[in-house]
Amino acid sequence: MPKMTGAEALTRQLRSEGVDTVFALPGVQIMNAFDAFYEHRNAMRLVHTRHEQATTYMADGYAKTSGKVGVAMVVPGPGALNAAAGLGTAYASSSPVLLISGQIASASLGRRRGELHEIEEQLDVFKPITKWNHRVTRVEEIPEAIHEAFRQLNTGRPRPVELEIPPDTLAESASTSIIAAEVHSSPAIDPSQIEKAAQLLAKAERPAIIAGGGTVTAGASRELVALAELLQSPVVTNQQSKGIIPDEHPLHLGVNYIITPVEALLQKTDVLLCVGTRLFFRDVDTNEMPKIIHIDIDKQEIGKNFTTEIGIVADAREALQRLLHELDSVTGRASRAQEVAELRAAFRSSIREIVPDQSAIIDVLRAELDDDAIVISGVTNLGYWSIIMMPVNQPRSFVTSSYFGTLGYAFPTALGAKVANPGRQVVALCGDGGFLYSPQELSTAARYGINVVAMVFNNNAYGASRWDQIHRFDEHFIGTDLHNPDFMKLAEAYGVVGIRTRPDELGASLREALATEAPVLLEVEVPIMMPPFQVVR
Repeated sequence: MPKMTGAEALTRQLRSEGVDTVFALPGVQIMNAFDAFYEHRNAMRLVHTRHEQATTYMADGYAKTSGKVGVAMVVPGPGALNAAAGLGTAYASSSPVLLISGQIASASLGRRRGELHEIEEQLDVFKPITKWNHRVTRVEEIPEAIHEAFRQLNTGRPRPVELEIPPDTLAESASTSIIAAEVHSSPAIDPSQIEKAAQLLAKAERPAIIAGGGTVTAGASRELVALAELLQSPVVTNQQSKGIIPDEHPLHLGVNYIITPVEALLQKTDVLLCVGTRLFFRDVDTNEMPKIIHIDIDKQEIGKNFTTEIGIVADAREALQRLLHELDSVTGRASRAQEVAELRAAFRSSIREIVPDQSAIIDVLRAELDDDAIVISGVTNLGYWSIIMMPVNQPRSFVTSSYFGTLGYAFPTALGAKVANPGRQVVALCGDGGFLYSPQELSTAARYGINVVAMVFNNNAYGASRWDQIHRFDEHFIGTDLHNPDFMKLAEAYGVVGIRTRPDELGASLREALATEAPVLLEVEVPIMMPPFQVVR
């Protein structure tokens, strides 16, 4: 076996697993790894950020839009804790992110000496927001640990993992071997359950489908659309699966998010096929649920929220392929396109009546963006409404922080998405409050030429909380107003393009921003607006 340092074993195993990009911020405990990255700089790109939180956000954006593992690396203690919000976001949205965290010296582990960046039992900190985490203390263990991390990331539900390596282990040398990457198989599917599901769907008079993020992970778009067309089943997506069926498809009803078309659909459904979703509804009468067939790669999700008639633990694509094969004799289903069109039109019309201004802005976004543009929907008013109203026709083109609702994630996540997709337009929908979590990453964008358009909707407030104070707390304003910088001067200071506009000028301004071969900060001045979870009529 060849002799190498722990840092060399780390970089070589990452390369073996197909890693081409690492998002990192340096520090003393991981400098040996940085030196090893230097030796591989032509094969593996290292993007250094200005804050550790951006490392995992960028890795998450990279992963969600490419389907590959996103890799981040930070020092222990404060560095790892700063990266935790991005890791929690990846956990909530089932994203394959690997965090390589430094550690204190092996001899000091567990001894409470007060070493630089020391956290006692740092592994325990990350257990609630990782699928698997592990610490290695010997050079020989590194290739196997990285390989296991990638097995965890590429099998079952793709949630993040964390791997810790002390600095002395990175520096030491030992004889070890690099392991070849593997293609992992999905769990075996119970054919009897597929047969039962096919029989139930074949007999159903008014079936419907709810498709979640697991269909995107599995690459099941073609199979989902084919099954919907075969059964003439309306399809509802969620915020993680927008684009898995084209928005314009005649059987796509809409998105299950806060204000949802699901309840109207369930009233007319006798069998509900749920694929790759944890199946969570707001304000739906669970006593009137139809028979449910639930397909998910994560066994724990099946039957957790609703009683399931048939549960199938499987990769979404493989299960849908099996169902299509079992249902190949089904023909002649009457078209339900008109029914779906009427439900969809009524739902969207009601939204436009509630929020005409937000609807108009989203219309402009869709009109100006390419069909394959990537939109990062931030935790801000236009981000919320874009989940419901933004037409998306391709999977991996619309990114949210799922149930984590991570304020401040949109801009750095967009940077990671652009690194993974340099030839596609990438736009981040940010509020002024959320954007100022990471304005320093304008420096990262400028340094690496990451030409994202950061749309900052500026109302000089934490808008949703301000709206809440107006309508629920008798205008007791405290803690929701913001003193913002001049965003145009901020853009100039970082060497990026700044454009200020209003909603009625947004089309021309966005067109200019998208045509600019540089990172753009596009400030849109807006009033306090109503969010979908605080509707006041």
